Amino acid sequence: QVQLVESGGGLVQPGGSLRLSCTASRSIFSIDRMRWYRQAPGKLREFVAGFTSGDSTNYADSVKGRFTISTDNAKNTVFLQMNSLKPEDTAVYYCNAYYLQGLNYWGQGTQVTVSS
Repeated sequence: QVQLVESGGGLVQPGGSLRLSCTASRSIFSIDRMRWYRQAPGKLREFVAGFTSGDSTNYADSVKGRFTISTDNAKNTVFLQMNSLKPEDTAVYYCNAYYLQGLNYWGQGTQVTVSS
């Protein structure tokens, strides 16, 4: 098992930036995939950004060029740098740890609100 704790959410104006953090209870080297998802009110949870094999990354089309996923392996932490935020980015953001045998673990989520 792995526990995930997100932080860094908050209220920001359109065009602003936030950096989310997700700290895992074990080495992220032992986790096959680390990803970020989000869920807006009344909508399904959707993929935002993640690592594929090796250090390759992929992003949802809606955030490409604005969001960046990265890690601090020594701190077992994954980050999501979010720039040029838009009101439609408002959602609860969740960290996800995925194992290739089909196991999924989720954090508790952190609220991001983009509003003037």
